Amino acid sequence: MSIIENTPRASVPTRWAVDSEKSSVEFAVKTFWGLATVRGRFERFVGWYDADPDRPSIELTIDAGSLNTELGKRDEHLRSADFFNIADHPQVRFTSTRACNAGDGTLHVQGGLEAAGVVVPLEFDAAVRQVGVELEVVAATTVDPRRFGMSTGHLGMIRPPARLYIMVRLSETTAQTEQAPAHEPAGIAV
Repeated sequence: MSIIENTPRASVPTRWAVDSEKSSVEFAVKTFWGLATVRGRFERFVGWYDADPDRPSIELTIDAGSLNTELGKRDEHLRSADFFNIADHPQVRFTSTRACNAGDGTLHVQGGLEAAGVVVPLEFDAAVRQVGVELEVVAATTVDPRRFGMSTGHLGMIRPPARLYIMVRLSETTAQTEQAPAHEPAGIAV
């Protein structure tokens, strides 16, 4: 039986909170007309997994300004109105609309990814496993940045799609007693 099926039923739904110190949210996109790959990560994010056996849900909120590709000028451009437009839309948020056990520790997730003020439907599978007293959720998917109104760069140098990689470790808490994490980044609301 998987951890998803084995989540205990309780009067208070079990919530698993993302430990951002042990987690990563990364992306990769082809540039130079597909000849090179730019990799980056978001350094500040919060989220949770509500392990309700009847209606599990997931939310991840990312500080868009925390993106880091290891090149300052490029990061400034990615934060501009050409891409994430963090002045008007400081967060990237994924909210599930449906999550169901697909078997063998896999959670099939549907929801909306909001970036640059636009919500795009997103569907992916996530591997969920118990690691000691924590849960680990790993997922990868693709998204076309043009759907958010983002640029393809000078002369179309950026080649969609972007690949998203998420590996989060979660610690159990309860929905009634949960407080914002002590490491919650400024500008991130849960």
